[in-house]
Amino acid sequence: MAKYIFVTGGVTSSLGKGIIAASLAKLLQARGLKVTIQKFDPYINIDPGTMNPYEHGECYVTEDGAETDLDLGHYERFLNIYTSQSNNVTTGRIYQTVINKEREGAYLGKTVQVVPHITDEIKRRMLHLGQTGEYDIVITEIGGTVGDIESLPFVEAVRQLQWELPEEDTVVVHLTLIPYLKAAKELKTKPTQHSVKMLSQEGVHPDIIVCRTERQITPDLRRKIALFCNVKMEAVIEAMDASTIYEVPLLMMREKLDIICLKKLDIQPTNEPELTKWKGFLDKLKYPKSKVTIGLIGKYIELQDAYKSILESFIHAGAMNECQVQVINVHSESITDDNVTEKLSGLDGLLVAPGFGLRGVEGKIIAVKYAREKGLPFFGICLGMQMAVIEFARNVLGLKNAHSTEMDPETKEPVIDLMEEQKTVTNKGGTMRLGAYPCTIKENSLAQAIYGSTSISERHRHRWEFNNKYLEAFEKAGMMASGKNPATDLVEIVELNNHPFFIGVQYHPELKSTVENPQPIFVHFIKAARTFADKRNEAKNSMLQGEMI
Repeated sequence: MAKYIFVTGGVTSSLGKGIIAASLAKLLQARGLKVTIQKFDPYINIDPGTMNPYEHGECYVTEDGAETDLDLGHYERFLNIYTSQSNNVTTGRIYQTVINKEREGAYLGKTVQVVPHITDEIKRRMLHLGQTGEYDIVITEIGGTVGDIESLPFVEAVRQLQWELPEEDTVVVHLTLIPYLKAAKELKTKPTQHSVKMLSQEGVHPDIIVCRTERQITPDLRRKIALFCNVKMEAVIEAMDASTIYEVPLLMMREKLDIICLKKLDIQPTNEPELTKWKGFLDKLKYPKSKVTIGLIGKYIELQDAYKSILESFIHAGAMNECQVQVINVHSESITDDNVTEKLSGLDGLLVAPGFGLRGVEGKIIAVKYAREKGLPFFGICLGMQMAVIEFARNVLGLKNAHSTEMDPETKEPVIDLMEEQKTVTNKGGTMRLGAYPCTIKENSLAQAIYGSTSISERHRHRWEFNNKYLEAFEKAGMMASGKNPATDLVEIVELNNHPFFIGVQYHPELKSTVENPQPIFVHFIKAARTFADKRNEAKNSMLQGEMI
C-alpha cells in the first residue's frame, strides 16, 4: 500500500499547487522512491477536451488518450514518467460514474447523496493508483481554492481518508499566500490564518503550510504562522518567487519540504536527492552561450497557458543547445500580405501553433509562405502542418482553392479532409484521434536525422488529416511525406527537400518533451534557428566591414 500526500490551496487561485506538487514529487523520486501525482478538478466538465483554450488553457493529452488538465504536463516534465486517464479526475467524471451506477441499480434503491456516495467515489479514485503496487507515494492535488463550493466534496473525502487510514499514511500540504503591502512595507499573515481556519472548519488540518511570497519570510513571521495555524515552525515552508519553475525543486529541498513529509509518513530518508542532471539543465538554462528569436504564430496568444507545453519545450530545447530562446508571440489574425515582412523579418525561426476553426487561418498561411520562400527555419504542429500543406498547394501546385474542409466544407480542393471515421461523429468530447500512435519514418529524411530512428510514437489530438489523393502531386513538387502511420497510411510528417529546415507534424511532439529528454524536433529546430542567426550575423558583419573599407 502506498502513502498519500494531499496538496490544497487557499487565499487565491494560480498560486502554483501543480508546481509545488511536482517539485515535491521530484525530490521524493530523486531519493529513490516511486512517486506519481494526480489532479482532482472541481469543475463539472467531464474533461477539458471541449473547453476553449481561453477558458482553461492548454488541454494536455496523455499516452492513453486522456484529455486532461495542463498540470499533468508539469508532472510529466518534472518526473519524466507518463501519466494516464487515472491521473486526472473531475467532478463531472465522479458524478457521471455515480449516476450510471444508480441507473444500474447498484445502490439498491437507496437515496443517492453527496455523502456517502459522491465522497466514496472520490476516495476510491484517490486510492486507486496507490493500490496498484506501482508506487510508494501518491501525491493528490486538489484543484480550486479552499472555501469554494465546488471543492467541498473533495476536501470532505480527504477528511474521511485521514480518519480511515493510519496516521502515518497521510500528509496534507496547504499552499497559501503571504501578500506584501507596499504601503505598510510588510508581509501580512492574516489571509493565511483565515485560509487555514477555513480548511480546519471543513475538518482537515494541514500538516505543512507552504507560503508563496515575494519577500523573504523572517523567523518571527514563521513563528507567528506556526502559532496561529497550529503547525510546527519547521512545517512553515517559504516558497519565494523563482526565475523559472525548474528552480522550485531546489528551493523546496533547501526548505526541507521532502524531509518533513517523509518524517510525517514515517519513512526514513536513506540518501540525498540525486539531482545532478537537473542541476546541469539549470546551469545551461541560466548561462546560455547564444540567443535565438522564435516567432510563435497562434490565435490564443493572449493566454500563455494555451501554448504551455510548446513554451516549456522551447526551454528544454534551448538548454540542450545552450541557447536562450526568446519567443515572440504573433497573432495570426494580424498578419497580412502587406505587413508579413515587417512582422517576421527579425526572426530566426517560425513555429505555427495548433488550433481549431477558421479564425486566423489566412494569417498562418501567409506566415508559412514567408518562411518557405525566405529559407527561415519552420516548424508546424497539427494545424500548423495543415497550413503548410494548404500554402504549398496554393502557391506551388497552383491549386488556388486548396483548403481544409474544417474551414471550408465546400472547397473544391480538400487537401486536408475529415477522417472517414470522424464523419459520423456527433459527440465532441473524447472522440478525436487521441493519444499515442506509431509512425514509420522514411530513411534519409530530415525526420530520420532528427529522431535517429525510422520507428517512433507520438501523441495526437485532431480530426482532420492530409488527403492522400493529393500525395503524389505534393511529392513530385518537393513536399515529401516523410512519416506515415503504418496501419492507416495517414501522413504524420511532411518536409521540404530544398529548404534548410522545414517540417510539419500532424501530432503534438510538445506533449512528450521533458527536462531529462527534450523533444528531438524542438532541439533540432532551435539548432537550425541558431545556424540561421549565425549566418545572418556573419552577413551583417561582412556588410559593415565592407562599408568601413
